[in-house]
Amino acid sequence: MLSRRSLLQTTAGLSLLAVGLAPAQAQGAFPMSDMLKPGPLPEMSMGKADAPITIIEYASMTCIHCAKFHENVFPYLKEKYIDAGKVRLIYREFPLDPLAAAASMLIRCQPQDKFFDLLGLFNEKRDTWISREKPVDALANFAKQIGFTEASFKTCITDQKLFDQLNEVRARGTDAFKIDGTPTFFVNGRKSVGISTKEELDKALAPFL
Repeated sequence: MLSRRSLLQTTAGLSLLAVGLAPAQAQGAFPMSDMLKPGPLPEMSMGKADAPITIIEYASMTCIHCAKFHENVFPYLKEKYIDAGKVRLIYREFPLDPLAAAASMLIRCQPQDKFFDLLGLFNEKRDTWISREKPVDALANFAKQIGFTEASFKTCITDQKLFDQLNEVRARGTDAFKIDGTPTFFVNGRKSVGISTKEELDKALAPFL
């Protein structure tokens, strides 16, 4: 379980590249009725609610493989599948370290309609806000660029309720869906870890099209 106190401490020994799983592997399935049960946080989704395929992505903001997915594969997913009404994407946080939790909290503290834009920006600019030497300072400087003041930054990352909700999402992912690394995807309930290319995405979606 992540420690709230550690959000405001220097994490010199922290591995900020996080755990990634590749290549893509299918690892069982879970009932969609279980996967879609409401959690403690508003569900962040993109695409038609009645799309024939629902992808649930669990990701960590400090995971290099998650960032590469959103940089290299997500635009293809959106154009070919989401915009075409074939896929609904649900994004859920699975912070692997305190810095990832803090970044997720900052995104959640902004209006919901900015969620995916900010998610993309954080992934695109990860070299700007991830720092081994002064992680909090680097994150605070980046937060100012997206509209936070020093006061609102501190208020957000010390929000105990939000922090506990993120931990609850992560704990449920671990306990109920056996997630042990990021990114982990569920395609209509079928678990697939480490999707990192357009070809792997096509292969994961093919049985449901």
